[in-house]
Amino acid sequence: MRRLAFSCALTLVFAGIAHAEPASSAALIEEGRYLARAADCSACHSVEGKAAYTGGVPFDLPIGRLYSPNITPDPQHGIGRYTEQQFARAVREGVRADGASLYPAMPYPSYARMSDYEMQALYAWFHYSVTPSSEVPPANTMRWPLSMRWPMTVWRWMFAPKPMQARQMSERSFDDPDVARGAYLVEGPGHCGACHTPRAITLQEKALTARDGPAYLAGGDAVDGWIPPSLRQENRTGLGRWSEDDIVSFLRSGRAQSGSAFGGMTNAILHGTQYLTDHDLHAIARYLRTLPPARQPDPKWSYDDRTALVLRKGDVSARGARLYVDNCAACHRTDGRGYPPVFPPLAGNPVVMSEKPDSLIMLLHTGATLPAMQTAPSAFTMPSFAKRLSEREIADVVSFVRDAWGNGTVDVGKMAPEE
Repeated sequence: MRRLAFSCALTLVFAGIAHAEPASSAALIEEGRYLARAADCSACHSVEGKAAYTGGVPFDLPIGRLYSPNITPDPQHGIGRYTEQQFARAVREGVRADGASLYPAMPYPSYARMSDYEMQALYAWFHYSVTPSSEVPPANTMRWPLSMRWPMTVWRWMFAPKPMQARQMSERSFDDPDVARGAYLVEGPGHCGACHTPRAITLQEKALTARDGPAYLAGGDAVDGWIPPSLRQENRTGLGRWSEDDIVSFLRSGRAQSGSAFGGMTNAILHGTQYLTDHDLHAIARYLRTLPPARQPDPKWSYDDRTALVLRKGDVSARGARLYVDNCAACHRTDGRGYPPVFPPLAGNPVVMSEKPDSLIMLLHTGATLPAMQTAPSAFTMPSFAKRLSEREIADVVSFVRDAWGNGTVDVGKMAPEE
C-alpha cells in the first residue's frame, strides 16, 4: 500500500470534459497545483528533508529497486527541457522525452484518463511554480537484463491504455454526479488502484476501473511490507461498516472512528487528500460506497464481549493475552475499542481481520507515526516493539488480537519459530 493533498477553493470538474479558458496564467497554475496534489505527485517524488519533487523515493519491485526521478524544472537533472507534449506523454503514456519507457511504478495507466487541459495545468504548475533543483536521486539497482527498458515498450502496448482508450474504457453513466466525480478522482488522478488492486505476475493491475470487475480496489499486494486493504464494501475486511463521514474524515486527517492511517497511506493523506475540497472528498466517499464486496458470501462482523470480560477479571492465561495487556491495552483498551480517533479500535478493524497479518506484524516491528494534518494538529506515534518483544511474542500478540472481540481470523502463531 503508497500514496494525496487538496484544500484549494477550486471546484472545477476536470474529468476530461471541456473547460473555459482560465482568467489568468495564475489560475491555470493554481489548478495545476491542485491536480498535482490529487495525483499524489509529492508523495512519490519527495523525500523528507529535501526539496519537494526532487525524487529519490525508493520502490522495491520484483525486478529490483528503483528510485523516483527529479521532476522539478531543472533543465539538466529534472524536466526543465520537456515540452508540454513530452510532459503529457510521460504522465499519461509512460514515455520519457528521450523515448524510453517508464516502469509501471509510475501509474500512467490511471493518469491516462486525464485531459489535455489538465496536462496543460500540471505543466504550468511544474514549470512555472516549482523550484528547480539539481538534486540527483540514487541510481536504480536492477541487474541486467532486468534493467533494460525496451521490454517496457511491449508492456505498455499490452497493458497501458492510450488517453482516448482510457476515457472510453471508463465511460459509464451515473445517476449521481458526485459519484461520477468520485469515480473519476479515484480511477484517474488519485490512482487508488495502483496500491489497492491486485496485480498479475506481469505487474499490471488486474482491473483499472470498477467497470473491469470486482478485482478493482479489492486489496493490493504488499507495498514496502504493508498490505493495502480492500476499499470495497466488504463488511469485515473492507469499508462496509464505514460511513461516508468516516471515509471523509480519514482522507482529510488520517483519523476516523474506525481506523487510522499507516504505511504509504499516511503520505498519501499528508501530501494529497487532506487538501482536497470537501466536495471532492465526499464525492470519493460516495463512489467507494457504491462498490459491492469482491467476494460472496460476505460475512458480517459483530462485537463479542467474551475477551473483554475475561481480561477484566484479570485472566491472562490465553496465549498472547498478557502480552496484549502489558503492551497494548493502555491505548487500545482491554475491550479492543481503543480511543478513536486518537488510538484506533482493534475490535472490528479491517486491517486486523485481513487474510494476511503482514501489516500488523510490520506495525509492531517498525512502529508508525501519524503526523499532524491541517485539521488534526497533533501527531501520534505507535512505538516499535522490535527490541521489546521476540518474534514468537509478536506472533502471539498478533494472533490474540486477530481472534479477540469477534475478529475471529486465522491464528498466525505458526509464522514465528519456537524459542
